[in-house]
Amino acid sequence: MKVVVVAGGVGGARFLLGVKAALGLPPIGPAPEGSPHEVTALVNTGDDVWMHGLRICPDLDTCMYTLGGGIDTARGWGHAGETWTVKEELAAYGAEPGWFGLGDKDIATHLIRSRMLRAGYPLSAIAEALCDRWKPGVRLLPMTDDRVETHVVVDDPEDEGARKALHFQEWWVRYHAELTAHSIVAVGAEESSPAAGVLDAIAEADAVLLAPSNPVVSVGTVLSVPGIRDGLRKTSAGVVGISPIIDGKPLRGMADACLTAIGVETSAQAVGRHYGSRQTSEGLLDGWLIQRGETADVPGVAVRPVPLLMSDVDATAKMARAALELAGVDVD
Repeated sequence: MKVVVVAGGVGGARFLLGVKAALGLPPIGPAPEGSPHEVTALVNTGDDVWMHGLRICPDLDTCMYTLGGGIDTARGWGHAGETWTVKEELAAYGAEPGWFGLGDKDIATHLIRSRMLRAGYPLSAIAEALCDRWKPGVRLLPMTDDRVETHVVVDDPEDEGARKALHFQEWWVRYHAELTAHSIVAVGAEESSPAAGVLDAIAEADAVLLAPSNPVVSVGTVLSVPGIRDGLRKTSAGVVGISPIIDGKPLRGMADACLTAIGVETSAQAVGRHYGSRQTSEGLLDGWLIQRGETADVPGVAVRPVPLLMSDVDATAKMARAALELAGVDVD
């Protein structure tokens, strides 16, 4: 079975653990030799940013570390057993930005990536090379090899009455999404194209799942790359999304602030309608999973309530199995 998952960072990575387990694969580490299953993750790169001369890809790295057994499980991101000597030295120099910390071990990943980028390698090839160490058991594909960065237009905190655009990382990490977002733009997306292998993976899939990642700045940014939305609409695979909203609140992070910025209510029904049905001219979904006990009316989409809390791998695997079944595939 070939399964494609459109994913963001922490939530997407944890969901991928469940997808692997639902297929009988080890959640962490490589698939057994000769496994009949193949999981491909199309990962958001709109959060990527240059800092201190290094190219940082938070979502790709979170997926890689999580599936490869190297994640800091308490934080959900970054390296396990991390140290912060370089961060402290940068602070001693007064180097900006001081609000974004790079761990010593994590810097090694960014050094390798930045060196390969400067040598002319595409991001998809670099991701493959980095995964050769971690062996996540999932093919991690960046949504594009082109530079796309999400920016957020907010009220300027230093100039009353003015507005300014911040990189998503500054809005999210420095300001904790507390500055009201007036608009969110994936800069460079319109000129980008899907990374090598992305459209083929979608076309060949038996099931496509939209992870319970941020619908605006994770899944939404992947969909902003020309060709990906059309590929999802045309694939013969069933396309099923998992709601990141439970009881009117995001599972994690500040997805509600992002949804408000684009005029979408923070509810499972509203997000399902935002994605839309493949029976319409632009929609994507055949199925939509919502939290057990809730209801949602998404015209043209099969809605199924199931437990959605990713409390552990077993619970996430049950959720992933329900999504695969709703996509029309037999996971037994």
